[in-house]
Amino acid sequence: MRRRAIFRPPPLILSLLLAGSLSPLAAKPYFVIISGLGGEARYAQDFAERAEDLRRICESTSGDPSLVHVLSGPAATRTAIEELFADLRAATTEIDTVTLLLIGHGSYDGRNYKFNVPGPDPTAARIAKMLDALPAKDQLVVVATSSSGATLKPLKADRRIVITATKNGRERLATVFASYWVDALKASSADTNKDEVISALEAFEHTKKQVEEHYEKDKKLATEHARLEGEGAGGFTLVRLGALAGTPDDPRILPLTEKRGNIERRIAELKSRKDAMEPADYRSQLRVLLIQIARTQAEIDKLTGES
Repeated sequence: MRRRAIFRPPPLILSLLLAGSLSPLAAKPYFVIISGLGGEARYAQDFAERAEDLRRICESTSGDPSLVHVLSGPAATRTAIEELFADLRAATTEIDTVTLLLIGHGSYDGRNYKFNVPGPDPTAARIAKMLDALPAKDQLVVVATSSSGATLKPLKADRRIVITATKNGRERLATVFASYWVDALKASSADTNKDEVISALEAFEHTKKQVEEHYEKDKKLATEHARLEGEGAGGFTLVRLGALAGTPDDPRILPLTEKRGNIERRIAELKSRKDAMEPADYRSQLRVLLIQIARTQAEIDKLTGES
């Protein structure tokens, strides 16, 4: 009987095939930036500038401008937003991340939050429905508007982090949160653990502090109090700094940053359970995770030093 020849790909091709099938490198960070109605000219200009700032930051972080989507001013209609999310639903996969940033004015009538855009306003419930439909499960939503605290409950979901400029829907005055959020993503001082990554938690803490100092400096009563809900904010990467900034697509580094992010999520989750744990058990588990993250960071530092 004639034996059938078996095709054996060359080692290089085989390694690339295995890398494509086993590596987590297919994960992509998608960003959606929506700047709503300004009402007054000064607000409209400010919102548009903040949206453009965020576009540049997100494009640098993603390493791929096609992953960053911006709707601003007259173009930011409810229909356009829904069409954009329909495109994202088709493009994203379960392992991708999605960050949604809403800049502008919001309103709350005691029952529903609405994001102010040209034409009919999308409600928090409608926004949640669009997010729920995405295959990507790890999501960050930043609602930098007045009355944004009213979105905390309707936007709540597993593996979704929600950050708002206000603590509830009754804080109705224009917020300064968006400006300081942009500043946080540019500030190396926001990287408190010095791992060359600004996480959602670090950006939130930096922004919250700057907002508080803004009102203290002006000797004004604070009319906004930022909130963060959801787990894993410490492991959700927003910005890469230093040597990592120029290597978002380095196939050697991405698995390590993914690994580091997973460890950071585990640390954040462990800290959330601290009060319910025995002190010795908590310290033991934390020590193991800190050693893991230190070793992973050392590998990253070695590779970025070679670049």
